[in-house]
Amino acid sequence: MTDGRQTRNAERTRRAVVDAAVQVILDQGAAVTLAQVAAAAGVSKSGPIHHFGSRDQLVVALVEDTHERFRETVRSHLDLSEPAVAPVMEENAAWWDERLALDGVSPERILIVPRAAGGISVAAIYGEQDESSISTARDLLLELAGEGTFRTSL
Repeated sequence: MTDGRQTRNAERTRRAVVDAAVQVILDQGAAVTLAQVAAAAGVSKSGPIHHFGSRDQLVVALVEDTHERFRETVRSHLDLSEPAVAPVMEENAAWWDERLALDGVSPERILIVPRAAGGISVAAIYGEQDESSISTARDLLLELAGEGTFRTSL
């Protein structure tokens, strides 16, 4: 049985590892090691493994954390009283997640594909990408959603 203090310490350590991983990736790029993340977080080398299991699971946690923080930021700027925007957003996300799962897309890819599609849509709306780039991004996302692997060259 764990007490509240142990749970808070575990949560604090987990948060420190996630925050450190973000900073190390921003500073050094995505090819960071768990040892580098542990050093930046001020925890033992086994700390990230204890909390996340593997580097891949840490990366998934980073993506989830980033999306949750983004959603919270968006929610803090929305007037949810009129109209009820949050339930519509959540219903839409749930619809996509359900449809992709029914199609056999893995949970990891379900986490990435619809959110990346949203980013591509925003880039298209704001003119941040040309038609060719958007088409390429769309094709890559469809490939990823189809359980393919990204090509190393286009």
